[in-house]
Amino acid sequence: MQLDVLQSQRQFHVRQRIRFMVNQYEVHAVNPDGSEGELLAFAQQKRLAFKEQVTLYADDTKQQPVLGFKARQVMDLGATYDVTDAAGTPIGLFRKDFKASLLRSTWHVEQPGLGQATGQERSLPVALLRRFIDSLSWLPYHFDFTIGGQPAFSVVKKWGLRDRYVVDIHLPQLDRRLVIAMAVGLDALQSR
Repeated sequence: MQLDVLQSQRQFHVRQRIRFMVNQYEVHAVNPDGSEGELLAFAQQKRLAFKEQVTLYADDTKQQPVLGFKARQVMDLGATYDVTDAAGTPIGLFRKDFKASLLRSTWHVEQPGLGQATGQERSLPVALLRRFIDSLSWLPYHFDFTIGGQPAFSVVKKWGLRDRYVVDIHLPQLDRRLVIAMAVGLDALQSR
């Protein structure tokens, strides 16, 4: 994954693969016609891990890591996740705002030099239905992230048997690796 090519992307598709003991995700570029493009990253998360860590690779052979995120603490409701590149250099971080998430899931994303983006579920009624009526927890959720009231990026979950997301980037300065980590994290960590 070349960083300059990645940074030129304004939209991604993220798809979950269904596997028995792991969650797997594919991150694809989007072609000009809106169809799914080349594979940009492949992620795998072990289920039931005490300290969350997800590594994203160039492809599903898992030979070349490109970035990852890891919880700072074990089993923390408002855990902070550090995002690093393949060499372990920090890119940024994201964390769940536990108190605000009681009614509507809220996440904060920080990129050095850019400030904090805050993302919240778009629909309060859907958020409330998902929380208080267990049989509706499958309802799709959408997140809008802003910095200083300006749109930064959005993650929209699509209907289907497998989790699928469309990620739109509105702020060109955002590091796409950080956005990808947050998009995968939303699916992998949302119910925790």
